[in-house]
Amino acid sequence: MKKEKRSIVALACCIVLLGSCQKETITADPTFDNSVSSLKKAGPATVSLFATGLNDPRSLKFGPDGYLYVAEAGIGGATNSVAICPELQVAFPFGPYTGSTTGGRISRISATGVRTTVTDQLPSSSSNPVIGDIMGVGDIAFVGDQLYALMAGAGCSHGVPSVPNGILRINDDGTHTVVADLGTWAVNNPAANVEPGDFEPEGVWYSMVNVRGAFYALDPNHGEFVKVTTEGDISRVVDLSAEFGHIVPTAIAYNGNFYVGNLNTFPIVDGSSSIYKITPSGQVIEWATGFSTILGLAFDHEARLYVLEMTQGSVSGFPEPGKSRVVRMNPNGTHDLVATGLSFATGMTMGPDGNLYVSNWGFGRPPGGGEIMKITLD
Repeated sequence: MKKEKRSIVALACCIVLLGSCQKETITADPTFDNSVSSLKKAGPATVSLFATGLNDPRSLKFGPDGYLYVAEAGIGGATNSVAICPELQVAFPFGPYTGSTTGGRISRISATGVRTTVTDQLPSSSSNPVIGDIMGVGDIAFVGDQLYALMAGAGCSHGVPSVPNGILRINDDGTHTVVADLGTWAVNNPAANVEPGDFEPEGVWYSMVNVRGAFYALDPNHGEFVKVTTEGDISRVVDLSAEFGHIVPTAIAYNGNFYVGNLNTFPIVDGSSSIYKITPSGQVIEWATGFSTILGLAFDHEARLYVLEMTQGSVSGFPEPGKSRVVRMNPNGTHDLVATGLSFATGMTMGPDGNLYVSNWGFGRPPGGGEIMKITLD
């Protein structure tokens, strides 16, 4: 496979409806000029270190208890499943994957930045050493007080045949219960356009939101956006690959409609990532363009959308440290540069205090090297 087709499977992980069927008219945002010179610097925004000791932190969310919960891809694993499910193995050079049932983790972080382990009994997987990806817990969500995890590094294709790629309910004692097997669903419901060179049969489910008690999840590898009930019923909202091809959709935010950002393929071309607006009835439009390697989206209480770009301004064409940044889209159509200088940032959430929290060094450092940065907004 040509290197330029590598997506979140190959590099971003290593480096990385609601009831109505009524039609809705949706319009696009003007094209965004992502050059630094075109952006107005936002008001006072201070970036500070909030927490350390994370293992490849990815998406993160605040719980009903006020603590910050972080999905961690983990430390990988060493057991392969080639003999168990040869038909599901990932092709070289990315596979075969090796996995562990206990390499992934969810951490809880207090208001003072103290990290504690919620559970370290979740799968984590490692790609072929030629590539060196780590995948594990992709995202988390709460329904009431109940915590759920979205798995990206489980399933037989990742060396963990005993636990599927999908949504797990996290029990009080740290064990988990399978709610939905998204890996099997992906195998049985193929997407229209996948990239053969880095194809993951059971997907690499990266982002999830809870809207009115149902989960909405993204698989960057297949381009699938699905709805999952707490009873485990899975339905396709939209196959983004059918209309847009292999765009590698990665990040979700919800504000009456769904907003999905994409990573796109490598080498990185600045301005080649977009935000797609998806209505509850499944209509899709490319809503805003001109971004780079989107891995996080978050709205504030004024309906301003914050966009996390993992690498902007790459010299090599691949992710580079110190080049992650946050841009704000204002309702009047202007864009502000909020924060720069982050490294391999892989997730973002808006806190109840009105500030942003970002997973920094989401890949590229040894275990314990991941960080959470706090961006204090004006």
